[in-house]
Formats: sequence, structure tokens, C-alpha cells
Amino acid sequence: MEPISIGVATTLSDQDLDALRRAKQRLDSPSLTMKLTSVVGAPIEKMIGKLPDFATGKIHDATQIALRKCLNIALRTLGRPNADDAPDKPSNLLHKLAVATTGAAGGAFGFVALPVELPVTTTLIFRSVCDIARSEGEDLSSIDTQLQCLAVLGMGSAALPKEGDADLGYFAMRAALAQAISRASSEIASKGIASHGSAALFRLVQTVASRFSVQVTEQMAAKSIPALGAVLGATVNTLFIDHFQQMAHGHFAVRRLEHKYGAAVVRAAYQAIDASPTR
Repeated sequence: MEPISIGVATTLSDQDLDALRRAKQRLDSPSLTMKLTSVVGAPIEKMIGKLPDFATGKIHDATQIALRKCLNIALRTLGRPNADDAPDKPSNLLHKLAVATTGAAGGAFGFVALPVELPVTTTLIFRSVCDIARSEGEDLSSIDTQLQCLAVLGMGSAALPKEGDADLGYFAMRAALAQAISRASSEIASKGIASHGSAALFRLVQTVASRFSVQVTEQMAAKSIPALGAVLGATVNTLFIDHFQQMAHGHFAVRRLEHKYGAAVVRAAYQAIDASPTR
């Protein structure tokens, strides 16, 4: 099949251009706030206002602990895929079912369950993101890949881009995390796994946590309707993981194409393509 020109020196094939279009649709999908609002039938901002005063601090602390735990697991247990095998399709549904189960418990017990539920839910989401990364050809034994997986959890709460800059929203999110990822990756590469408590890695976790906790706060607010309890908790958690699965699919598809064509070419194509549904 003949490649399609995008007006730059290098071109993307039809297949890769379609993959980039799908990635853009995922990365430009409605925010988690809008999705949760549609489920609970009330503005999430209003629901957040009804949370107890201690909620924000408790959620932020629990988020940092959850992120440190799942990253520590990644640094010690994630292995290199068999180079002779094609990447497997990610197990998105299995991860959704597992997260729905933890969400049911969280919905039934509310903030009392947060210290227990959030690390489990976050680890399941992180493993799903890693699974998606592997399906796009990423090497999970690479420190950079592991940190990129962590960064996906910080990509869901960026401020909306200014008018006229919609195509730059995803790249702005990446840029906001790029320096922290680079510093943490360099420290771990030079000092080994023992540096998982390094200052650079701690700052990266803090940066991601500050963004991820916004999403967790919205999630907890959406699950706070007492009458619905476990049922709503399972629904909200399923929506929560789906949001980050979509971000992961988009992010790692873009990275795969950047490895093939170069970052500048892919970014130019991303800005040039129409975001309408793929044929």
C-alpha cells in the first residue's frame, strides 16, 4: 500500500497513519470529569465539594503510597519479553474486572477502605498500562519504559489547552513530565535498582501523584452516593481504569511510531490528521 504524504520529508504508511489517528482519538477523548459526570448524573465538582474536609490530604497521601508501591514492584519484577514472540494483546477486560471488584468494596465502605483499596486499584491500573506498553513493542525491563508507564497515570489531569492549541494538549502533558522522567531514569541507570529511593525518583512520584490524586479525588467523589454503594463503586472503577487504558493505548502507539519515523515527523502528522472516526 502506498504511503500517505503528510507534507514533510518522511511519510507514514496508511496503516501507521490509521494507528496514529486512533491514538489521537483516544488521547483527545472526553476528560474523566465528563465521563464520571455522565455516570453519576451530577457535576463532579459539586460532589467533590461534599467530601469531608480531610479528604484531599488523605487522598494525596494514599496516592503517593500507592504509586511508590507499584513502581517498586515494577523495578523489581517486570521482565523482558521474549524477543522471538510478537507482543500479545493486552488483557484490558481482565484488569477491568479486577478493578471493578475492588471498586465494589470501596463503594460499600467509602473512605474507610481507601488505604486498602487504592494501592490495589492503582497497581492493577499500572499493570494494565504496562501490559498495553508491551503490546506496543515496549521493553518492560527498560527503566524508561517503566517510568513512562508511571507517567501515564499523570497524564489524565492536565489543564485544557488554550483555544487553537488542541492538537498540542497531549504533547504538553508529555513535556510537563519529560524532565522528571529523564532525571529519574538517568539516576537509576547509573546507580542501579538500589536508587529507587533517589531524590529524582521521589520528585517524579510526587509530580505524578499530584496529578493522579486529582483523578482519584474525582473517583472518590463519584462513589460517594450512599444509596448506590458497591454497584456504583464497581461502575466508577471500571470507568476509571478504562480512562487510563485509553491514555496508555494512545501514548504508547505514538511512541512506537516515533521510534519508527522520528518524534518530529509523528508530531507533525498528529497535528495534521483529521480526528474523525477511522474508516
